Amino acid sequence: MNRQTLSAAAMAALLTTSAVNHFRNPRFYNAVVPRSISTDTEGKFGVLTRRQWTHASGVLEFAAAAGLLLPGTRRLAATGTAAMYVAFIAGHISALQRAFGPRGGNKEKLIHSLRLPLQLPLILWAWNLRK
Repeated sequence: MNRQTLSAAAMAALLTTSAVNHFRNPRFYNAVVPRSISTDTEGKFGVLTRRQWTHASGVLEFAAAAGLLLPGTRRLAATGTAAMYVAFIAGHISALQRAFGPRGGNKEKLIHSLRLPLQLPLILWAWNLRK
């Protein structure tokens, strides 16, 4: 197994673990869904509830993982995965703002302070899998 294939398999394992967790522990991910796109928070651009967004992103992560494992779809899946991580930045910023708001707690501040900066290495990792 070459280095690129091993890296793709590692990213696929990370995505699969995260996707499973989206269904096992959706509350952890619901906090990252911006209020503006959630119907249950009366968001101006609400399309789905937070839980539905969480489940939809879990399905996307499963699909991305599968695509990364197949050499014929790896480039497209890696591009999509990088784009997905970029899109998740908005949610992480929203969650961070709420964590530091009047109802945020120390645990939320810590979690969301760590989650946002993790997006950059994930984006770069996924983008590098396009080679």
